[in-house]
Amino acid sequence: MPNYGRILAAIDLSEEANGVLERAAGMAKHHGAELHLLHVVEPLSLAYGGDIPMDFSEVQLQLEKQAEDALDKFAKQLNLPKERCHLLSGRPDSQIHELAKTLEVDLVIVGSHGRKGLALLLGSTANGVLHGA
Repeated sequence: MPNYGRILAAIDLSEEANGVLERAAGMAKHHGAELHLLHVVEPLSLAYGGDIPMDFSEVQLQLEKQAEDALDKFAKQLNLPKERCHLLSGRPDSQIHELAKTLEVDLVIVGSHGRKGLALLLGSTANGVLHGA
């Protein structure tokens, strides 16, 4: 059985995030590993491809503030120090890869939900993380 020293749990802040965090916390405890949390806020310009000629900067700031508050709540539930909570902006799969490399993590845990068929096994972000690992 592998021994993990540092685990990164990438969460989407949905209700399903609790299950991902429970699993990640259990793995970290079992292995005596350092657990890090990550949430990536996707810029609205990426989601809409810049097709809408509007300034979304205020909305983006609100999304980032909500994400920060939610991430803090999850961290408190797990008694994690703030320095092990990471809030980034960009494409989730590439930001997960970058942070995992920077932190030199041994295991990345991501959730997948709301899919059917083969996509049920891996969502698009989870699939992107797997292929770039």
